[in-house]
Amino acid sequence: MEKNDSFTAVCGGLGTQGEGVVRVGEVTYFVPYLLPGERARLKVLKQKGTVGYAKIEELLTPAEERMRPRCPVFFRCGGCQLQHMRYRSQLKLKTELVRDALKKIGGISAEVLPCERSEKEYGYRNKLQLPVGRRSGENAVGFFAERSHRIVPTQSCPIHPEWSEKLIAALLKFMDKCGLDGYDEETGEGQVRHIVVRELRAKYIVTLVVTVEEIKGIDYFLYLLDEIFPVYSFYLNLNNAKTNVVFGERFRLLKGKGRYECVDSGIVYEAGPNTFLQVNENVRGKLYDRALACVNADDTVIDCYAGGGLLTAMFARKCAHAYGIEVVAEAHSCAQSLRERNGLADKMTNLCGRVEDCLPDLFRAHPQAAVVLDPPRAGAARSVLQAVLSAGVRKIVMISCDPATLARDAGILTGSLAENERGELVKRDAAGPYRIAFAQPFDMFPQTKHVETMVVLRRN
Repeated sequence: MEKNDSFTAVCGGLGTQGEGVVRVGEVTYFVPYLLPGERARLKVLKQKGTVGYAKIEELLTPAEERMRPRCPVFFRCGGCQLQHMRYRSQLKLKTELVRDALKKIGGISAEVLPCERSEKEYGYRNKLQLPVGRRSGENAVGFFAERSHRIVPTQSCPIHPEWSEKLIAALLKFMDKCGLDGYDEETGEGQVRHIVVRELRAKYIVTLVVTVEEIKGIDYFLYLLDEIFPVYSFYLNLNNAKTNVVFGERFRLLKGKGRYECVDSGIVYEAGPNTFLQVNENVRGKLYDRALACVNADDTVIDCYAGGGLLTAMFARKCAHAYGIEVVAEAHSCAQSLRERNGLADKMTNLCGRVEDCLPDLFRAHPQAAVVLDPPRAGAARSVLQAVLSAGVRKIVMISCDPATLARDAGILTGSLAENERGELVKRDAAGPYRIAFAQPFDMFPQTKHVETMVVLRRN
């Protein structure tokens, strides 16, 4: 078949992005929003060799698992991919995604426990991050369309709390009244490029990312925010670089304390505008409880990519000692404050630096330490994995928001993946130093294709 050809087929399964998979002869088509068992008339968008992409022209036989999406821009916005699917099916899909990634990417056959559910299917996110741009001559606030930087304007988002709708309206009102333009990625013009809000138990940190030092009418925006948030801090962040990174290096506090305290599991912690915290508090609690259950009271724990230190403090409270390694200075400062505030000075040590630079000295001092790896979506640096392998630690707890990079890193640690002479990772059958003792997904991100996963590895 060629582009724009139509055909009728039945969906046989789901792909890694939650899209339907249809096989016609030797060609596999990927079809967004098509569910297993559904019969539909499809239109070919692109085909190369045995792989093609198509869209639904007409749904002929809907599946029982199909739902009406809550979001009016769901089929255009790239933020969510699974609102058309019942939640029980989302959990099943994410369990299969992790199992398949471990097998196909990492070369690991492992039992994967069913995905732990989120108590909230909607309104669960404690962080809102929206690009601001121009569309058809008007300011646009929304989310990027799938695989693009084209903003899909939205008035609200159902996976965020209700305050998100009021915030979007206030931002557009402020920009319109004060003559401000959204950012154009191609030309670099426009003064406003992102709005980011972090909620910390009814306290809020609002950051407006701008391209110029001074924003006219900013007091008017603060007036509008006063009507939305009872307690909040407001930052201007300067980012005039042509980059996909949201924040620039310079934050300027215009209102509020800047950081706020919260209590979780009896630990007082704080966060600022650039401090990493998991976006779903309920699932975060389940995930951290499971991680704590993997260590013993006499263990020394090295928590890599530790963020603001909340999980490090939980380990410190249970174990002999916990070390937290974090490269972001603001997050390290929050971890230091947490350490003092919770009386953990003798059981918790925070290091500010790259994980690969800090690990060797820690391993020399604590060769039997348990290691926690909770890296960004790109996964752990190869040098970090090599340091862990060289140290021969007894236990590794891996936490990841990307099944593909998790499978890659786990494959390196278990020995099912090895580098060839060109530095490429290839599968092998030899037994490695570690085996997977536990694997379970946690649905940190309902309605989306993303999933958090915890894997525990032990020495053979």
